[in-house]
Amino acid sequence: MTILVTGAAGFIGSHVCQRLLARGDDVVGVDSMNAYYDPALKAARLAKLSPNKGFSFLQLDIAEPGALAAKLKGQKLGGIAHLGAQAGVRYSLENPRAYIHANILGHLEVLELCRASPEIKHLVYASSSSVYGGNTKVPFAETDRVDNPVSIYAATKKADELISSTYSHLYGLPQTGLRFFTVYGPWGRPDMAAWIFTEAMLAGKPIRVFNHGEMWRDFTYVDDIVDGVVAVLDRPPPGDGPRHLIYNIGNSQPVHLGRFIETLERLLGVKAIREDLPMQPGEVEKTYADTSALERDFGFKPKVSIEEGLAKFVDWYRQEWRPEGKR
Repeated sequence: MTILVTGAAGFIGSHVCQRLLARGDDVVGVDSMNAYYDPALKAARLAKLSPNKGFSFLQLDIAEPGALAAKLKGQKLGGIAHLGAQAGVRYSLENPRAYIHANILGHLEVLELCRASPEIKHLVYASSSSVYGGNTKVPFAETDRVDNPVSIYAATKKADELISSTYSHLYGLPQTGLRFFTVYGPWGRPDMAAWIFTEAMLAGKPIRVFNHGEMWRDFTYVDDIVDGVVAVLDRPPPGDGPRHLIYNIGNSQPVHLGRFIETLERLLGVKAIREDLPMQPGEVEKTYADTSALERDFGFKPKVSIEEGLAKFVDWYRQEWRPEGKR
């Protein structure tokens, strides 16, 4: 089967491509290769995928009207993992237009491709735990209200869910949205805590600790995320029920930011220099996924603890990404 993966040069997208290729699927990867963070990292991820004979890559902006459909004309796709998006809560405060463009217009173009391609059996797309906004009831469940986002990023992800629901209602498109909870691991993003803290601590620089460290995140290792994405992709919503479903996908074990930092200190062998700061606008104090629905329907059970996952990230960072400080 041929699968389209948007955001193929991104963190989660590249890992999903690798898993699909390993099991024998053909993969068409798409990515804009924008400069939100160092494109060299994206190019390095692609370099690991390119030797696979079943992998092909298209560099394009999926939000450009008709561009995706034109490039894929004649391509028979069995499914889509739509993981391309403008990520990052804090950057959405600075450049909201980038989020409307990539996350809403890009999502619309993927839906239009599906509408014109009846052979596509399933669209799985990335939503986010950010849609829960400032909800204080934990764990977050898919049945909770999510109409009070606290960042532009979160608002675009909620908009994607609503647009998908409408397309399924109007056109019967089989879709599943996955609300990701703080994904980390090797080949991760430089704008996320594991990378930011590791880089600063090894350089002897201070780390910014928001809300004076009183934050909890449902950190989820990337291999656990990929397990869930692939399992869901293989099983579209049944024809006799709702054609659009939404699931949380997380570790379901929130980690206090202090424990996260202490774990990195042990792994790196250095003491963090903390700069304690107030809560950043757009951020929330705690995320915590109720994953019982995903476990019930797909047998999803995360396997990797924060200690094991951060050890894998640190090993990758030191040995593969920045061996002996060469990068």
